Amino acid sequence: MRSVVIPMLCLTCLSAAALAQDATTQAATEPGAEEEAGWAFSASAYYFFVPHTHGYVQPTFTADRDWLHLEARYNYEDQNTASVWAGYNFSGGKKLEWEITPMIGGVFGDANGVAPGYKGSLTWGNFELYSEGEYVFDTNESSDSFFYNWSELTYSPTHWFRFGVVAQRTRAYDTDRDIQRGLLVGFTYKRLDFSAYVLNPDESDPVVAIAARLDF
Repeated sequence: MRSVVIPMLCLTCLSAAALAQDATTQAATEPGAEEEAGWAFSASAYYFFVPHTHGYVQPTFTADRDWLHLEARYNYEDQNTASVWAGYNFSGGKKLEWEITPMIGGVFGDANGVAPGYKGSLTWGNFELYSEGEYVFDTNESSDSFFYNWSELTYSPTHWFRFGVVAQRTRAYDTDRDIQRGLLVGFTYKRLDFSAYVLNPDESDPVVAIAARLDF
């Protein structure tokens, strides 16, 4: 049943985002509606192939307008767990461009709690450092509170191709390593982005993840 529900949830988010974007585009063409436009949406899904257990999908949906950032995640903090977020977008810089979004979120499901978090990036020429993190204060058991992090350092020789290194700290699945490290490669085509990751490549059974993102 879960294998049917998750794809339906992703399809629903994509459809809702497309409808909202169409409405925003139509409104922007009307006289005096320029200030009303400005919503930007994205929907992404990561599939994790975890050794010796079942794989799982981790979908994320975001909506941004000016300073406002809204986000919903599933299977991120733990499997069968959802989280919702609100944040404030900051950005600046010229040669060294930066973006940072401090956030506050609520986590509910197999894990429950309150989470301050962030996501941000630094871009210098063809190099980019991206990082997102959160600290979940578990409301059921304080000893289960945990800091999650996903970080990427990439180099883009062209606008459509990038490669680099990735690091992750998670409790979404069991791992012997507190911080997992690996390699990544990514491709961009118009509003679509595809990525592949290999975590713990020195192990006989590494964790492999593939991801797709659509921007609206």
